[in-house]
Amino acid sequence: MTPPSGPAIPADPAAFAAPKETPPPGTAPKPFRLPPTDDFVLPNGMKVTLVSYGSVPKVAVRAYVNAGGVYESASQVWISKLNALLIKEGTAMLSSEQVASRAAGMGGQLDVGAGAEFAAAGGVVLSEFGARFVALLAEVLQRPALPASELARLKADLRRALVVEKSRPGALARERFLKTLFPDHPYGRSYPRESALEGYTVEEVQRFFDDNFTASRTHLYIAGKLDPDLKKSITAAFGGWKRGNERADVPAAPVKSRSLQVIDRPGAEQSTLYLGLPVADPTSPDYVALGVMDALLGGSFASRITSNIREQKGYTYSPFSQIGTRRRLAYWLQGADVTTSVTGPALHEIFHEIDCLRKEAPSAREVKGIQDYLAGLFILRNTVSPDAVIGQLHFVDSQGLDRSFLSSYVHKIMAVTPHEIQRAAEDYIVPSKMTIVVVGDKAKISEQLKPYETAE
Repeated sequence: MTPPSGPAIPADPAAFAAPKETPPPGTAPKPFRLPPTDDFVLPNGMKVTLVSYGSVPKVAVRAYVNAGGVYESASQVWISKLNALLIKEGTAMLSSEQVASRAAGMGGQLDVGAGAEFAAAGGVVLSEFGARFVALLAEVLQRPALPASELARLKADLRRALVVEKSRPGALARERFLKTLFPDHPYGRSYPRESALEGYTVEEVQRFFDDNFTASRTHLYIAGKLDPDLKKSITAAFGGWKRGNERADVPAAPVKSRSLQVIDRPGAEQSTLYLGLPVADPTSPDYVALGVMDALLGGSFASRITSNIREQKGYTYSPFSQIGTRRRLAYWLQGADVTTSVTGPALHEIFHEIDCLRKEAPSAREVKGIQDYLAGLFILRNTVSPDAVIGQLHFVDSQGLDRSFLSSYVHKIMAVTPHEIQRAAEDYIVPSKMTIVVVGDKAKISEQLKPYETAE
């Protein structure tokens, strides 16, 4: 059906339009203001941080335990994950269904998971149930049943997850990238062998739990609308937990040297690219400038690499870059899934953008756009929920940073100069020291990759 006709259009609409006005400049980003914290340590060594935050009657409760993958042996990769899954299977007094039901009755759920460095447990509930949720979390962390009857089922779940992960080219690229950066170190062990996972016993899980889940290795954060008597509830719930051994450092010395590694996927229509190297860690005075540099180079939708290989060339749909962190160290990573036929050209354009930024400082206008984006994103993320504030506090605490890092972060972002961005790229994003991993059809991409086999 033909749409109804509208009014006649003048020959020159501009002649009738009001003159355009230049929009007023945006206001300076507001700084993020960290709410006052109440920090104390129980006699058994457990750290506690309380943050009164917001007016919504909810409270976030998170316990971070030094019990992540970094504390696994080479023969027990993912035992921290298996341990976390078993912890959720109930306690000596409560079944898993009872734990879930009690958390649900408080308006939330109790989650337990394990990452590279920490296991985390907790949830978000209605404020009126804050003390009761703390008691429930204490029960789960101190007296888990770790039932042998559930071991086979949970290992089967992990095995399925492992198979799925190992089928994804991005996961394969990341695994090889981290293994190359952190050889013979837990940070470089992404996945277990299936046979090893199958052989884990409940006694091994119990031993891992006993060694790592202790008061002195735990930091409890609670943020939101707080009950005035919450301190007493925390002391009553966690005061009897065994102190245990202090966290032991597992130092890493990431590799910074050029290498090209190809993982063959015959018939693949795309190549997955991962490239990067170690950079300054969060305690370095260069860390903030590196963050701005990363966003400008490849870490935002308006970044140079994204504009080049996505918008202009159409080589990829979703390239990304990031600065990954571990305790007192960091690495820069650029990734992209590109069409097989342009694997080499995509790498060429990525390195071209790196070289351009290393040689010439960006314009003040380009930098200002990135700064506004980063500052706005930081404030938005940290005003959404008390859980976000806990995440930021945990980051600075685990890195050994002063908490003023959070309050001064927006100011520091806005103070980074174009010259400092160029210097960060020149000093840290060095092509001759990069690990390059390509997952794709080796028969079709080998010739394209020849220029990258040795350092330029």
